[in-house]
Amino acid sequence: MNYLKFWAWAVLIAMLVVTSWASFHESIFHVITYFPDEPWWVATLFDTYFAFIFFWLWIVYREGWSIPSFIWLIAILLLGNIAMSIYVLLAIQKAQDLSGLFRRQSA
Repeated sequence: MNYLKFWAWAVLIAMLVVTSWASFHESIFHVITYFPDEPWWVATLFDTYFAFIFFWLWIVYREGWSIPSFIWLIAILLLGNIAMSIYVLLAIQKAQDLSGLFRRQSA
């Protein structure tokens, strides 16, 4: 599972760096004013958020319909891959082996 841990850390660090870099160049609130005019931007955004929901369904499968799973949904919708990589790192820490990542967690 070390390779999963490596990639989760790599994604987390890369997303923190690129998000910081983008934030220094242009405010997200400015981008929102003109992105609807770009069809590929909209298509990519839909693709991304469908992936976020799909990932969240894995969280629901593992943890059930609970308040923490809904908190993860909000975190994922707001922070994207930053939240997702944190979740993966926490799940790896709890799992005994790779199959543990795909088993439901006991209450």
